[in-house]
Amino acid sequence: MRATEYRQFKARLEAAGRLVRGSWKNIRSTEIEERVAYRNVKLDENEAETHESRTINRPDKATGSDVLIVIPTLNEEAQIESVITALRMDRRCTEALIVVSDGGSSDQTVAIAERIGFSDPRLRVLTTVERLSIGASVNRAVECFGEGRTWLVRVDAHAGYPTDYASRLVAKAIELDASSVVTPMFTRGYTCFQRAAAAAQNSLLGTGGSAHRLMNRGGWVEHGHHALLDLSWFRNLGGYQSDIGEDPEFDRRLTQCGGKIWLADDIVVTYFPRRNTVSLFRQYLRHGRGRARGFIRHGGRKGRHFILSSIAPLVMLGFLAPLLYWPLAVPAAAWAFTCLSYGLVLGMREKDICAVASGYASIVMQIAWSLGHWWEIISVRAGASRRSS
Repeated sequence: MRATEYRQFKARLEAAGRLVRGSWKNIRSTEIEERVAYRNVKLDENEAETHESRTINRPDKATGSDVLIVIPTLNEEAQIESVITALRMDRRCTEALIVVSDGGSSDQTVAIAERIGFSDPRLRVLTTVERLSIGASVNRAVECFGEGRTWLVRVDAHAGYPTDYASRLVAKAIELDASSVVTPMFTRGYTCFQRAAAAAQNSLLGTGGSAHRLMNRGGWVEHGHHALLDLSWFRNLGGYQSDIGEDPEFDRRLTQCGGKIWLADDIVVTYFPRRNTVSLFRQYLRHGRGRARGFIRHGGRKGRHFILSSIAPLVMLGFLAPLLYWPLAVPAAAWAFTCLSYGLVLGMREKDICAVASGYASIVMQIAWSLGHWWEIISVRAGASRRSS
C-alpha cells in the first residue's frame, strides 16, 4: 500500500466517524491488518452517509435503548445471576432490554431470573414447557421483544464477560460497519476436570485452529462465536435455523449474502467448560450433529473437519482389529497416543497436574464430535432412502 493512498484511506475513515483521530494504533496493531482493512472496508459516499446517520442516532451518551440482549438458558443456575449482574452494570446500556429466554430448565434458573426481574424492569423472562435449542430460544426472544431495536447481543449463561460488554460490541459494529461482531473465547475451569477440558479447548487439540478460539487473531472472518448481530440482517435471513448448529450455519448464510463479520480480539469472553465426561461428550455430540447438518445444507468443510470425522471410523477399526487384522489398530492407537502425549506436554507447560488430563478431554471431545457427525450423516441418508422408496 502506498503511503499517500494509505493516508487518504485513513482520512476517509476519520471523516466517516469510524475512527477517533489518533487512535489508529489501538485498532490496527500491524501493517498486515491495515492492508486487510484497506481491501475489505470499501467506503463510498452512500456508505459514509449511512454510517454517519447511525453514529448520529447513537450519541456519546448512549443508553442502549436500541439494544436487545438475549440470554438463552438451559439449567444455568450456577452462572445466571452473575451474568445478568454484569450486563446490568454496563454504563452505556442502561436502557437495553435483557431477555432470559429459557429452553426448559429443570433447576432454579428461571426462579433466579424472575427474582432479579421483580426489581429491574429491564429484565424479562420467557419460559417454556418444551425443550428448546439455543437458536429457537433466541428466535423467540427476537420475535417477542425485537421490535424497534437495532442490535441483538447474544449472551451465553455459562461464561464470564468483560466490563461494558454489550456497549463495546455495539461501538465496534458502528466503527467498522460490521453486520456481526464475534468474540474470541478463553476457557477457564475451576474443578480438576474443568481445568483439563479448558487446557484442551485453549489448545490446537480442542480448537483445530479456529480463529475465535485463539488470541490475537482479530480481523474480518467467515465464522466466530456470536456476540452481536445487526437485527435487520438477522430478520432478513430468517433468524437461526433451530435444527442446525446456530453460529456456523448463520454465518454461512450471512457471508453468502454479503454480510461482514468482525472478530473483536480485544473483547474476550471467558468460557466455563462442562463439569464431567458425560456432559462434555453430549455437548460435542450435539456440535458434531449440528455441523453435519450445516455441511449437508451449505457445504464448507475444511481440512480439520475431514480429520475429525475420520476419528470414529478409526476407533471402530481399532476395536475390530483383534477379530480381523491387528495392524488395523495402529491408526487409532497413534491418535490416542498423540492426544495423551500432547496433554502431558500441556500439563508440564502450564505447571498444572490437572491439565495433564487435557489429552483425555480432547479424546472425549473429538470422538464425540466424530460420532455426532456420522450419526447425522447416516440419519439423513437413511431418511432420504425411506422417502425415495
